[in-house]
Amino acid sequence: MPELRKDPIVSRWVIIATERSKRPSDLAKPDASQPKPSDKPRFCPFDEGNEQSTPSEVLAYRREGTAPNSAGWTLRVVPNKFPALMIEGELGRRGDGIYDMMNGIGAHEVILETPDHGVQLADLPEERFQDVLWAYRDRIMDLKKDKRFRYILIFKNHGERAGASLEHTHSQLIALPIIPKSVAEEMTGSKNYYDYKERCLFCDLVSQEIEDQKRIVTENEDFLAICPYAPRFPFETWILPKRHDAHFEDATKYEIKNLTLLFQRTLKKLNKALSNPAYNFMLHSSPVNMPDLPYYHWHIEITPRITRLAGFERGSGFYINPTAPEVSAQFLKEVELP
Repeated sequence: MPELRKDPIVSRWVIIATERSKRPSDLAKPDASQPKPSDKPRFCPFDEGNEQSTPSEVLAYRREGTAPNSAGWTLRVVPNKFPALMIEGELGRRGDGIYDMMNGIGAHEVILETPDHGVQLADLPEERFQDVLWAYRDRIMDLKKDKRFRYILIFKNHGERAGASLEHTHSQLIALPIIPKSVAEEMTGSKNYYDYKERCLFCDLVSQEIEDQKRIVTENEDFLAICPYAPRFPFETWILPKRHDAHFEDATKYEIKNLTLLFQRTLKKLNKALSNPAYNFMLHSSPVNMPDLPYYHWHIEITPRITRLAGFERGSGFYINPTAPEVSAQFLKEVELP
């Protein structure tokens, strides 16, 4: 059973997930040779036809007449075979002297975005990309019924440098019994702003970025993609709804369509500008057990992995970014797409 342990100094929770050491990618020696792209492809459990190699699907969009856990799907969601947290059990909150801990209870799922092994998320047909966003919503709506969970984080690791252990395009979902520290800090900062000014910080940010036009990458009727004012990484890009909305799962059908258009366009610009970089993206939304918050705004953070964190960053908490966001935004804005 994994454990959640709390650092008493900075109130940061850490998952101790010893079961994860059984993943095939973790068993390989660091200096083991890796197959080159031209080598014979390795077996991929995420490919269509290999459904029995994954746990049973919890959600699938598939062609009519096809059976669960068989070929014929366009998108599948399955429990992670090597989960960071376990779905079964009780939280068992307890103390150990000055330390706080609980059982590693949560949900860890994998969203298989396409049956086609060779296609990236950015290159999916528009309808299939939209299905990925609907799958995020469907799983959030289902998991938020579980009263043990306080937060549901959706994220993607694209490329080995970004933490992807399999190259077949996929994203992941982890439901947690706590609110992640980074989200809690965002909520605290935005609530302090709201308490002082009686306005949503994110709404003010959107308004100012539209007025300034210095850091906008692309926009449409409902969404804005920007390089944030104080980015941690070169070409870090955020996607924000223009309308105040605390919960991603409350987005309308029309908004999901417009989010698809802008999100996919942004990823294509990053891929073209940076020669298909490794990247992560994270969907930050309000905690599932909180009502609509007037001070918090769901958003997506995309962080290309083109620099490395070194001792100063890890030791100080500061980030050194060699590229100003205004330069990044202008560069991405000028990238021409078909």
